[in-house]
Amino acid sequence: MKYIPTEHPNVKLGKVGVLIVNLGTPDGTDYWSIRKYLKEFLSDRRVIDTNKYLWWLILNGIILTIRPPKTAKAYKKIWNMSLDESPLKTYTRSQCEKLQKESGQKNIFWAMRYGNPSVSQELLKMRELGIDRILIFPLYPQYAAATTASVNDKVYSELAKMRWQPAIRTMPPFYDNPVYIEALKNSISNHLNSIDWVPEVLITSYHGLPKRYLLSGDPYHCHCHKTTRLLKDSINSYNGDIQLSFQSRFGPEEWLQPYTEETVINLAKNGCKKLAVLSPAFISDCVETLEEIDIGIKEVFLDNGGKDFTLIPCLNDSEEGIGLLDKLVMNELKGWI
Repeated sequence: MKYIPTEHPNVKLGKVGVLIVNLGTPDGTDYWSIRKYLKEFLSDRRVIDTNKYLWWLILNGIILTIRPPKTAKAYKKIWNMSLDESPLKTYTRSQCEKLQKESGQKNIFWAMRYGNPSVSQELLKMRELGIDRILIFPLYPQYAAATTASVNDKVYSELAKMRWQPAIRTMPPFYDNPVYIEALKNSISNHLNSIDWVPEVLITSYHGLPKRYLLSGDPYHCHCHKTTRLLKDSINSYNGDIQLSFQSRFGPEEWLQPYTEETVINLAKNGCKKLAVLSPAFISDCVETLEEIDIGIKEVFLDNGGKDFTLIPCLNDSEEGIGLLDKLVMNELKGWI
């Protein structure tokens, strides 16, 4: 760009950047903040792919009227009061900041697929800084169209608005990456060493999807099973039973089974007294882990005869977590840096 005409607009270029993207979060726990978040999330055709006209009526006529108070109640139980934000937002920001230091790359940004900071504003910010090669990193180990593909869709739709687009790479799923499995294994061992009892069963609880998505070709179900199988093969510090289940059902149709709640009830009723739960599909603790599992599922287990319950934290911004993100990012940036 050294010999451009004098009247040419100033153009910044030549930088490489990374955009890590997590699922999303409401801006607050009030009715309208929750409603806004749910509307954006549940309007995504990757998430809900039923008849769009019928779904519009159901969403706007029923769900967005009755669901926000219930969702707000869940968020209030786990809200980061000191920063007035969800734990997911706190952890994702920290992951970005620590990843910058670990990798030595300052041009690492973070966004939420639904909510703020948005993908659109972060992409524009990166482009204005002269970042013309961007690695998009959806923070989902197991691929699903409703998560990974939705992030990529959003990126592509924002690129369609740009006259000069940056080059884009997208992070592949890493459900069976040895570094990811090792990080999970270490996280499990560290947590179990921190408590004074040994779980009889360790459940790997993944976010669920409608079974119909699996039958339509979505590989998520297979990715989850492989992650758990590899974990079983790698863990030598725990000799108890390891099971897989799926949580967070929504709506009347059949979802991937076995369901976490039913699994926990059956375990408790059949004599299991000590239970640990890990959620490998989440890189960061969020309402699905901190409220649904550590409060709701724990209560179900205790009410049905269980005695000791522990949630193994997500990798979050731990040393294992940041080390994993750094290795994944640096591998995908080869040839650019």
